[in-house]
Amino acid sequence: MYNKTLALSLAAAVSVAAFATPVFAKDLGDGPWSKKRFQVRVRAIDVIPDVDSSVNIGGEVDADYAITPEVDVSYFFTQNIAAELIAATSKHDIDYTGNVDLGEAWVLPPTVMLQYHFTPDNKFSPYVGAGLNYSVFYGEDAGSGFTDLDVDNGVGYGLQAGADYWVNDHWGVNLDVKKLWLNVDASLNNGAIKADVDMDPWIVGAGVSYRF
Repeated sequence: MYNKTLALSLAAAVSVAAFATPVFAKDLGDGPWSKKRFQVRVRAIDVIPDVDSSVNIGGEVDADYAITPEVDVSYFFTQNIAAELIAATSKHDIDYTGNVDLGEAWVLPPTVMLQYHFTPDNKFSPYVGAGLNYSVFYGEDAGSGFTDLDVDNGVGYGLQAGADYWVNDHWGVNLDVKKLWLNVDASLNNGAIKADVDMDPWIVGAGVSYRF
């Protein structure tokens, strides 16, 4: 579902951008540290794990979705090419075979994306991105009847598609979809229960953009 939605959204964005009329010339200012090279976004995101797991005692583990704030900062190397640093944290309940509460864990997944902005001079400005993610799990709390829930940190990669619509020279609205591929090891009851987990979340967000 989300693969199809992402593809259709990106195709629509590029099609509209192809016929859009430039409304301003993007100014990167003077020098590499000009404030005009920076852009900030604040979004509300829905983190939707797409879990596939292997458990040493059989069965499967799953994680629920979480809605949380996200902040990112972009730096434009050129008018079209930018790097985006994304920061957010979310808490997820972890279940076994659908109805056994194994506990909960927080994840802090800083992500860096290299982006291409198709029409940076237009009101409607779509982009795509690809990058790396390092997910730090913390605050693990085992469910009733279990002890010592531990989720290892992991490195993954991701893809992104989104668009800004600029209301004026500084403020805009943003829609963004990311897909991360992340594999982690988890254990419970002092390692008696072990799982190899592909989290692979979809991250769907909307918010506001600000450029200097």
